[in-house]
Amino acid sequence: MTAGLPDPSASAAVLIGTSSYLHLPQLPAVETNVTDLAAVLQDPTVWGLPGAHTLTVVEPETPAALLDPVYAAGERASDTLLVYYCGHGLRDSDSADLYVGLTGSREGLGYTAVEYRHLRAAILASQARRKIVILDCCFSGRAARTLSTPHALAAQAGVQGAYVLTASPRDHVALAPDGERHTAFTGELLHVLTRGLPDEPETLDLETLYRAVDARLRSKNRPLPQRSQENDIGRLPLVRNRAQAAPGASAGPVIDAEVEAAMISSGLQLARLLRAAGRGRDALPVLRMILQSSVPDADGDSVGVHLELAELLTETGQDQQAIEVLESAFHHTHKRFGPEAVTVCRRLAELLQTAGNHSQACEVLRHALDSVERAAQPPRRP
Repeated sequence: MTAGLPDPSASAAVLIGTSSYLHLPQLPAVETNVTDLAAVLQDPTVWGLPGAHTLTVVEPETPAALLDPVYAAGERASDTLLVYYCGHGLRDSDSADLYVGLTGSREGLGYTAVEYRHLRAAILASQARRKIVILDCCFSGRAARTLSTPHALAAQAGVQGAYVLTASPRDHVALAPDGERHTAFTGELLHVLTRGLPDEPETLDLETLYRAVDARLRSKNRPLPQRSQENDIGRLPLVRNRAQAAPGASAGPVIDAEVEAAMISSGLQLARLLRAAGRGRDALPVLRMILQSSVPDADGDSVGVHLELAELLTETGQDQQAIEVLESAFHHTHKRFGPEAVTVCRRLAELLQTAGNHSQACEVLRHALDSVERAAQPPRRP
């Protein structure tokens, strides 16, 4: 990993875009903004963020559809959380606050959109040491200004650093030129990220990106971006400078993430083979070794590792240790919904009931039922 860059395996990004509206002008460039920015952030020569850590939210219809992924990504990220929104920025007729548009939002009616302070609260909830907000919408400078007030994002949470980069000043509109693939602001940001800056060092920080985007927009007489920050977070390296990349440069952190994933899968298969051969005690250290690795969450196969280890511990009479393993898995999955979370809940409830902890077992089962109900709901319109 390049020194000083955010650790991709401990970071996450949420890219939100609303291009289709029932009551507002359409913004077709927003969809390509989100798609292309996700690809750039995942590019190993830029940042190398794993695909599983890059959440894209398109055409959110409700506040929950917009905010829930931010909370989920914030739980995942311990290094850097990046949140990007592109779409209509709105003002309410009775306040000076910024609102971000949903598909059904209407001009001047804040209750039909998401007030920026709610998005800010979702970001605040994360323990990530670096928080970055990028807003490509009209009036987005209102969000940047909040970071310089006594009730600023960083001040409220006491975080080490927060940075907001916006497409336009406080009371100006952003620009989505007709016929162009991207909006004006995001187009220039993507240009800098994909091509790099020949006169800058091997890594680029947020302040350097801001200055470069500002210069390109200024030269085209387009709305100028704004930024605000806490604790000089903008000076910390964020991405690699593609203009300085050596030919055949290693992908770095992406390879590390892939190796970790392969280690989990291979180790789990080995443990299952040992168990099938009647060598369960030999499988125990394999599974424990996997869980002691640097894997940051319990997604995918690592949930299977928890379950396999719990089963082996139960078979050898170590029920309390099995409960502890399942409680660890439950901690990671309690806000995720799907078959893995339900399986963890069911097995944990069984062991808690056997151990006489009936009230805790009921709580776990109640969460499992909530998970099933959530999973059964019809999917939101893409």
